[in-house]
Amino acid sequence: MACAPGPDPLGGSSGDQRPKWDSKLQYLLSCVGFAVGLGNLWRFPYLCQSHGGGAFLIPYFIALFLEGIPLFHIELAIGQRLRRGSVGVWMAISPYLGGVGLGCLSVSFLISLYYNMVLTWVLWYLLNSFQQPLPWGTCPLDLNRTGFVEECRATSTVSYFWYRQTLNVTAAIEHSGSVQWRLLACLAACWAVVYLCVIRGIESTGKAIYFTASFPYLVLTIFLIRGLTLPGAVEGLIYLFTPNVHTLQNPRVWLDAATQIFFSLSLAIGGHIAFASYNLPRNDCEKDALTVALLNSATSLYASIAVFSVLGFKAATDHGRCLEGNILNLINEFDFPEHSISRDDYATVLTHLNSTQPERVAGLHLEACHLQDFLDKAQAWPSSSSRRPSCTCRVRPCGPCSSSPCCSPWGCHPCLGTWKASSRRSWMWGYCPDGSPRRS
Repeated sequence: MACAPGPDPLGGSSGDQRPKWDSKLQYLLSCVGFAVGLGNLWRFPYLCQSHGGGAFLIPYFIALFLEGIPLFHIELAIGQRLRRGSVGVWMAISPYLGGVGLGCLSVSFLISLYYNMVLTWVLWYLLNSFQQPLPWGTCPLDLNRTGFVEECRATSTVSYFWYRQTLNVTAAIEHSGSVQWRLLACLAACWAVVYLCVIRGIESTGKAIYFTASFPYLVLTIFLIRGLTLPGAVEGLIYLFTPNVHTLQNPRVWLDAATQIFFSLSLAIGGHIAFASYNLPRNDCEKDALTVALLNSATSLYASIAVFSVLGFKAATDHGRCLEGNILNLINEFDFPEHSISRDDYATVLTHLNSTQPERVAGLHLEACHLQDFLDKAQAWPSSSSRRPSCTCRVRPCGPCSSSPCCSPWGCHPCLGTWKASSRRSWMWGYCPDGSPRRS
């Protein structure tokens, strides 16, 4: 005897009035836009270069299929089935699991704080990029206008603009300072854009997602086309896809690959559960999970090609400068005619001189110019600085930081610390109490 369907004890009656996506495309773009971010565009290329180039793809894809896609599918399934947000889903499963939902909510809140601060810095640089010359291209003049600022000359123009003119960072977090009102205005503008996008729920978010999810791909494509036209781009791509399988013996590589999946797919922070809750219960969430996950990984590879083409150009440029310096030393020492030694002939000429006059060549102290060495150096940040700081300080992650204090000279310390911890960068550069550069 058939039973009459009763009320769903999990879904409740609130899901019937829950809004729905206007189209499947809106939903997929929302998931892609939420998943794709700095983890794809910055952290993934950095990890590829740090862990053996193409060899990192092996543990990455293993973690993707064994960890990423199953967890992603679970999030979409429970959100779509129960038609509730992150907190409501876990409360419906069990009241004792409500803390899981609150934890996801807390993580999302903290991420939104420092991500909007990063967008503030991006907006600030975008506004300054309309100047000619670029403010980070040259050192500013001193007060007497007779020379350049000594602090800028001691570091670099890029570091000076970032730490002094943008952040105006203090020597330590316990040293206060006034709010950077220009950054605060940029921060308010970023939060205003976020508010306009979510003011009417998925009705406004669904419309904005057509631009916010597709425009980064357009910009990335422009960077890719430009990068592939630069000299040295091929060497950079060869460096990316040439695997160093010996790095797979390091457990850190596998740990970073598993961690990258969480960064890349934005798992365990409740966003995908909320997006899936606006779907109909009969939607094929398994296909959605596979589609978004593969598109997300393809975006990481796509961004890596653009990044490594530029890194190859930078390495080729530094390699050329190294060769030019050595060639100039040889011409001056052996009285060769100017432009008599080209970069292609340098190795042959140097081999000949080493066999005929090794003492004079040894006295020149020529630099070792190997393109592979410059490609390896490209992962250090900043890589072009030859003046390593003598003062060593440390910026530590200091728990949650709200956005507004990050616009002050002391408040940028916890934000930079959080940024450092999330990205696992090798160096965090700043200034010491005496004004000299520092690292941590």
